[in-house]
Amino acid sequence: MKTINLFLIIFCVQLSLAQKAEQPNNSYDLGATINEMTLTVGGILVVATNDGLVGINPETSTPTFTFNNFGKLTPEETIFVEDSPYIIVSQGAGSKFAGIAKTKRAVINYITGQVIFNSDNDNWNQVYTCNIFLPDNKLVVSGIQKVGTKAEKMTPKVAVYDLSTQQLDYSFFLDKPGRVGISKDFSVTGLPLLLKDFLIIPTAQGLIAKSHTGEDLWTNKIKRVAWMVSDKSEKEIYGFETTTNGKNTRIHKIGADGKELWQDDRKVKGIVSNFEILPQGIAVVSNKSDGGDKSVFSQKNESEIAFLSASTGEDLWEKAPKTKGYVQHFYVQDDGILFGIQQGGINKISFEGETLFKKPLKTGENIMVMANSPQGLIYITSEDANIVNLKTGEQVWDKPLKYKNSASVASTFDADNNRYLIAADGTIFSIDANSGDAQDFAKVKFDEKEDANQMEMRNGNIYLASSQNMMVLDKDGNEVYHKYYKSPSKSGFMKALSGVVAVASTALTMAHSYQAGLNKTRYGSANNLDNYNDYGKENKRAADMFASIADESFKIMSKRFKATAATENSQFILTKLDDGVGLVKVNKDNGNVDKEIILKDKKPEYQVDEVAGVLFYKANKSTIYAYKL
Repeated sequence: MKTINLFLIIFCVQLSLAQKAEQPNNSYDLGATINEMTLTVGGILVVATNDGLVGINPETSTPTFTFNNFGKLTPEETIFVEDSPYIIVSQGAGSKFAGIAKTKRAVINYITGQVIFNSDNDNWNQVYTCNIFLPDNKLVVSGIQKVGTKAEKMTPKVAVYDLSTQQLDYSFFLDKPGRVGISKDFSVTGLPLLLKDFLIIPTAQGLIAKSHTGEDLWTNKIKRVAWMVSDKSEKEIYGFETTTNGKNTRIHKIGADGKELWQDDRKVKGIVSNFEILPQGIAVVSNKSDGGDKSVFSQKNESEIAFLSASTGEDLWEKAPKTKGYVQHFYVQDDGILFGIQQGGINKISFEGETLFKKPLKTGENIMVMANSPQGLIYITSEDANIVNLKTGEQVWDKPLKYKNSASVASTFDADNNRYLIAADGTIFSIDANSGDAQDFAKVKFDEKEDANQMEMRNGNIYLASSQNMMVLDKDGNEVYHKYYKSPSKSGFMKALSGVVAVASTALTMAHSYQAGLNKTRYGSANNLDNYNDYGKENKRAADMFASIADESFKIMSKRFKATAATENSQFILTKLDDGVGLVKVNKDNGNVDKEIILKDKKPEYQVDEVAGVLFYKANKSTIYAYKL
């Protein structure tokens, strides 16, 4: 009888565990060892395996695409084109034999799963460059194509493809096939510039302009240009050439006819990180580096800000503003340029070069927030916070709110009580929006010595969260609930160091990088000061941007950016549960666990799509599970 009872107990326990182990919505056996998982902006999980790439849409039971043409790919050979549904994959490009041996490129639309371009299929033997241009939705490829006569098969060529129709628009040679004479290097040295009426290719012999049918327009002897940008009229073009030592930049200006518009190029110290064409002139931010050289003659590790004449390239400011660090924030306003320094400090300069602030504003290091508020410019650093008058730089609050240097600072605005709330180093500070009076509002003690990195107002209450903690306080600072979910690792500190157990969520923020495609001037500059707590602004801007491109994949991305995020009312936390490591979905308002999924591993590899509310989990070396959260 005892044996039967023991059997029943074991059976019941096993049944209970089986009921808790939730089945995935979809399971994907990829048939090859999984090396990396990347969650894309479009919500598709792209998995790198020993065989190639696989795309997973959690809404379908089979992979969206499988690309094994090039075999195993390293992260350096897989480029996710920002703000797009495209992946550019390469093979042989980083090899020391890249100029001799065969190099391959392919472009994949990870939303449709289509391979839009494959250099093998179009007989490209060597590919120099492969760039996508938005919102034109074009692909520009340069290299050697083994098509045509013997001479043509050896002559550098450029081809332009339409990514929507997947058809070749036009192509042309960079040199005359079979030309007799001294051999010349026509390799492409940087990013082409695609304009409405023509295309400019930077080569080792200079700039070459062609019409959109591939006809010759003009050439220019400016060599080794790395990237270019035009004004809105596309009649004035600026080219950027990195100097031979790699430390400085030469800026050239040419017209739409290829003629140089400046008598001499303009050399700036450092590498250009921001370039703004304004009615008053040209604002240039460049970053200098000593490159590890500690001699007295080496460059300082800091940014330089210059303001140039658009007509001559000469300095319009007699004296450049001192930065004493790298520019972290840079905003063009109606009356001048506002900038914040990563090492601390905020200043504002008129377009005439005059200091608009009575004196440079001293701040703590790492300016996390610079934003408009009804009272003025609010800034929050790792050490202090204040609001200042944007015209004069004078403090609105009598003195800055200071706190112990903290890697994580959270803040929000309580509109019902007209106050700012800032959480840093275990304390919530309340600052009256009108008077600027600050007071300690509440103490917050999170387990594992974590600091709050999220803060928002919810139904009149204050919600705070970190990696393993969630808390709600009422309007008077009284605790409504505090929930702690133990991390699977030894401590929050060790967990942060290891980086093994981490949630990688989709970041719906716009990243602007010249190397990412130079689409800034075509989409419209995002270089403006946001309003404090205006979280939806960038999402709307991204959604509108995607909707403007006449391609179904971009329409899908636009809908995603307009959708309500799954994290609006829930928090996803990896924790140690009674039955093992798992992910819990916790309601922000009451702290209740709405769902938990047990994961087998102590150190699971997974990705969470916080927009769609999907967990992608690496179940074994070749299988991915997808769970709806």
